[in-house]
Amino acid sequence: MRGIIATLAIVWRIASPYFRSQDRWPGRLLLAAVIGLELSVVALLVLFNSWNAVFYNALQDRNWDAFVYQLGYFCVLASVYVLVNVYQLYLNQWLQIRWRSWLTNSYLDHWLEGANHYRMQLLGDAADNPDQRIAEDIRQFIELTLLIGLKLLNACVTLASFMLILWALSAAAPLQLFGMSVSIPGYLLWAALIYACIGTTLTHLIGRALIALNFQQQRYEADFRFNLVRVRENSEQIALLDGERAERGRLLMRFGNVVANWLAIMTRQKKLTFFTASYKQAAVVFPFIMVSPAYFANAVQLGGLMQTANAFGQVQDALSVFVEIYRNLAEWRAVIERLNGFDQSVMAARALAVTPPVIAVEPSAGKAVNFKDLAVRLPNGVPLVNASNIAIQAGERVLVSGPSGCGKSTLFRALAGVWPFGAGTIAVPKNAKIMILPQRPYFPIAPLAAAIAYPAEPGTFDSAQVAELIAAVGLPALVSRIEEEAHWNRMLSLGEQQRLGLARAILHAPDYLFLDEATASLDEPSEAALYRLLEQRLGKATVVSIGHRSTLAAFHRRRLSFNRDGDHYTLREASLTPAA
Repeated sequence: MRGIIATLAIVWRIASPYFRSQDRWPGRLLLAAVIGLELSVVALLVLFNSWNAVFYNALQDRNWDAFVYQLGYFCVLASVYVLVNVYQLYLNQWLQIRWRSWLTNSYLDHWLEGANHYRMQLLGDAADNPDQRIAEDIRQFIELTLLIGLKLLNACVTLASFMLILWALSAAAPLQLFGMSVSIPGYLLWAALIYACIGTTLTHLIGRALIALNFQQQRYEADFRFNLVRVRENSEQIALLDGERAERGRLLMRFGNVVANWLAIMTRQKKLTFFTASYKQAAVVFPFIMVSPAYFANAVQLGGLMQTANAFGQVQDALSVFVEIYRNLAEWRAVIERLNGFDQSVMAARALAVTPPVIAVEPSAGKAVNFKDLAVRLPNGVPLVNASNIAIQAGERVLVSGPSGCGKSTLFRALAGVWPFGAGTIAVPKNAKIMILPQRPYFPIAPLAAAIAYPAEPGTFDSAQVAELIAAVGLPALVSRIEEEAHWNRMLSLGEQQRLGLARAILHAPDYLFLDEATASLDEPSEAALYRLLEQRLGKATVVSIGHRSTLAAFHRRRLSFNRDGDHYTLREASLTPAA
């Protein structure tokens, strides 16, 4: 019971915000319409049940006029029934897409807010494959929530409607045993209840393993798909290393998990289907077995027999709703667990940024970037870098050097506010524009002009200005492709990408530009040309470069070095020459 309550609480937490959002009135109206049409379906079923008695009595009595009239009445009922079902489906789908649009926007906001997506990776795989969570699990959650909710509503209303009918029919068609009439009030209702309870209990015992299996199947499928994408994204490196055989083995290993889990699902579903199919077939004749003795004893007419069988079937179906939707429930439970895991991971990442001890990035009234008692750590708490009382003044050119793995890039991550592990403060001038360029730039799949302007909106910068910068950084051949949409990270060499990264920096004209080996893939003359371009175009900007080449010293007037200090590195002032 606690598990059911906890699951329903999660469902409420995920589902209810939409019906309190700015789209709440269309959502509420659509939901009310869908529920109203579902109740109309039950009302029509009650009318069909009454029609059964009159129609089959007309057949038994060979009453032609009543027979023709009832056929016409049936056509009217059937037409209304079809119309109700069509519009219920239409409005249900309309509600689904509005709800999904809102929920997708909400999850994207939470995932991308304040670098949560990055911190979630630092925390591990508590919410593996966020693409699946947002693209697939949200869709399934909405579809299954509406499906299961409406079926349960239908079952409850049907049960309430037909219980009275079945109770009355029990009196009209008393139980016959060995030629004697036995008076058991509502015996048909009790028989349906016992039959459904047995079926529901056995279905749960047979099928409960499907919850965990469905959860694992979605995880294995997403993991296999993710690794296929990784091969595609890194095809050049794999080809150069002749790694196709290794990748094939790794992919087949992950696909083996998909197959093994699928076989386990097949085995369990075979057992469940064997039982549920048998259960449904037995349910067809069970009411006739219960009522036929009264019919053959002339205690009830054919119409009464058919009405009783129909009412019994409706009650039995309502009581057996869990048998019918058990697979849906298993899949729904797995989807809920995945979305809840994603939510928990987002909340953990958000808390990570504000729960002390953390590295605080604070605005200051001055014009310098100041590191105050900064202690950067790894996620496991191991000390990495200390920096105290170091200031980078406006307009300075600073070279940062140190051995590989000493924490140079991590220091820049802390400055960007995405690395919370550690303590201390980084004071940044208020309202200053800061840009950090990594060694491997990111370009969205978009027209080249928009890719360079990222993260600004397309059209923010004049196309002629972007074209001039592309030529200025040494890529005149790309000027004619400025409106071409492509996967630029895949099409261009890393050196070309780094040139475009510098073009992006010049375009945005930041006050503080931090270059994390952003020219490391270029030859020294090209690197020198780009630094001279930075001096021309961003002469007043502060430029801080991580680099190892001694030639970079000519473009900087100050050097900070990472020096080994016991179990960590310390950032200190150093002589500009020789560079490390």
